[in-house]
Amino acid sequence: MTRPITLFTGQWADLPFEEVARLASEWGYDGLEIACWGDHLDTTRWDDDAYIADRLAILERYNLKVYTISNHLTGQAVCDDPIDARHEDILSAEVWGDGDPEGVRQRAAEQIKNTARLAAKLGVKTVVGFTGSSIWKYVAMFPPVSQELVDAGYADFAARWNPILDVFDEVGVRFAHEVHPSEIAYDYWTTKRTLEAIGHREAFGLNWDPSHFIWQELDPVSFILEFSDRIYHVDCKDIKLNVGNGRNGRLGSHLAWADLRRGWDFISTGRGDVPWEASFRALNSIGYEGPISIEWEDAGMDRLLGAPEALEFVKRNAFAAPDAAFDAAFSSKS
Repeated sequence: MTRPITLFTGQWADLPFEEVARLASEWGYDGLEIACWGDHLDTTRWDDDAYIADRLAILERYNLKVYTISNHLTGQAVCDDPIDARHEDILSAEVWGDGDPEGVRQRAAEQIKNTARLAAKLGVKTVVGFTGSSIWKYVAMFPPVSQELVDAGYADFAARWNPILDVFDEVGVRFAHEVHPSEIAYDYWTTKRTLEAIGHREAFGLNWDPSHFIWQELDPVSFILEFSDRIYHVDCKDIKLNVGNGRNGRLGSHLAWADLRRGWDFISTGRGDVPWEASFRALNSIGYEGPISIEWEDAGMDRLLGAPEALEFVKRNAFAAPDAAFDAAFSSKS
């Protein structure tokens, strides 16, 4: 069975939702991974049946499905420390409130619970997002950080996210955490530790986005195989490394996107260093049948060109696993 190919609307939130739906439909996408910001989805209206009907009607008008919704921006504030001006820039006025850090965290947690409720109303089974982290600030490890501080960070994550996941369980929706720098799980070992912190509960899984592995020198294919039972969603985003010249570093050097002095940049899918064929083979091997969602991001290419180009690349390369008839024919003895 061919998996649906969707467009993540997060990088298009400056446009009205209906305009993004029209573009995605014209390009040939099967559906959308809808972001809960801009005017695309409002989690405060999760119990407004007329609002939900309006969103679904727009999708139907353009022959699109919704398979996943995402709330990275709000999820970031659940565990983050510090909470500062960066968060005010990305959060809704309702979540930011007066800016008191603990108040922001609590309001963000409530909106992630509402995101699960909204997903259920839309008929969606998976929410993608970030968790934030109270210990990412220690990633450079100097001054030296004690193991007690690190342990406290995972305990803080579990204390804040277990009540959220209780709501996910109540409404029959799963959370797919995007393994990503600045989150509680950002590489292989932190993902292991994160799952342990919440007792491997099924409500919490992973969004596989290979772009965040490549610049850390991690193998995205092995990650799929290692966490095969936790790959709840797939985002296709590519990355191009620009290191090895003695100047460009993997940490980005506080340089803007598309600055040629950076050690890496996101780039249109198929133009970078992600091993896509091996990745799709690995997804086939674990039986992943969910959507392949294109998160288009490339500061060096116009998005109206890059998004349809990325779709065509994924259509050519996200091949399905062989069907049962093929397996039977291949294994039969003459």
